[in-house]
Amino acid sequence: MKVHNFYAGPSILSEFAVEETIKAIKNFANTGLSLMSVSHRSKEFVAVMDEVQQLFKELLNIPEGYSVLFVGGGASTQFAMIPMNIMQKKAFFINTGAWSTKAIKEAKAFGEVVEVSSKDKNFNYIPKNYEIPTDADFVHITTNNTIYGTEFKEDIDSPVNLVADMSSNIFSRTIDVSKYAIIYGGAQKNLAPSGVTFVIIKNEILGKVERHIPTMLNYETHIKKGSMFNTPPVVPIFVALQTLKWIKNNGGLAAMEKMNIEKADLLYNEIERNSLFEGTAAKEDRSLMNICFVMKAEYKEFSAEFLAFATEKGMIGIKGHRSVGGFRASTYNALPKESIEALVDTMQEFEKMKS
Repeated sequence: MKVHNFYAGPSILSEFAVEETIKAIKNFANTGLSLMSVSHRSKEFVAVMDEVQQLFKELLNIPEGYSVLFVGGGASTQFAMIPMNIMQKKAFFINTGAWSTKAIKEAKAFGEVVEVSSKDKNFNYIPKNYEIPTDADFVHITTNNTIYGTEFKEDIDSPVNLVADMSSNIFSRTIDVSKYAIIYGGAQKNLAPSGVTFVIIKNEILGKVERHIPTMLNYETHIKKGSMFNTPPVVPIFVALQTLKWIKNNGGLAAMEKMNIEKADLLYNEIERNSLFEGTAAKEDRSLMNICFVMKAEYKEFSAEFLAFATEKGMIGIKGHRSVGGFRASTYNALPKESIEALVDTMQEFEKMKS
């Protein structure tokens, strides 16, 4: 039986990235050494770091004046690191869920925080008709929400520095990096296994705050040392490189976006058609990466049964987050369309059993 990986993260990686990493773990770059035990200062790994940064810039069309960093601590460390480095008095947050809420908590340690929120409807939509205060040091958005299944579909215009947590939808669609001051995220969704965090940062926004910034939490430290101030997580960075090669070889971001729309449409159409299920996110804000749905009220009693049935069919990781319930299919770049088709077949078979 084929297993279909719908986990929200750590999540599915392309077969290419997995196979190339297996080879490197056994013998990295013909050194006779394992990737897991090679020096990060070796010329072979320095070449990996250089290439992964170059591919970031190429695939995302990153303008001059930006740095691409790889750091530790997960996106959660960035929640504090960002305001520590660029917040002087005030920040504005568009709060769309759990991760935004955690980022707000950290920012409050560095100044005033103003927010708009979709909490009134359990974060099932993206706030609209807000005004970004021009005296804010930055505005922060989480572009995709893994728990609630909502997503910003466009790069918003901002009169102040725009900061985005793109942990779960980086490289899933084309973006205009020039609209952002900082883009960051944990790699364990669409890029690599957990253990490394990427940061794309506009260099000119740094060096303006008066507070002392600890060395390891200062972006300028990592820019000056090329993400090598301390030992970087070698294996996840190598996997990220293989993922970016795979994306490039398969047509780049335009191709990823087209494929992701096709996959999402296939599943959303079935959710709407199927008499047992309904989606939880506002239609105009539905995520391409994390598709959340539940049993309709009159069929709630079948929820556990469907989860068990789907698991028996090889659908792994579709249980919804505890704050939402129901089901969640995470459809990251590396998830093949056949996995969506298998889930749709499973939903249709279960519907026939209950009709």
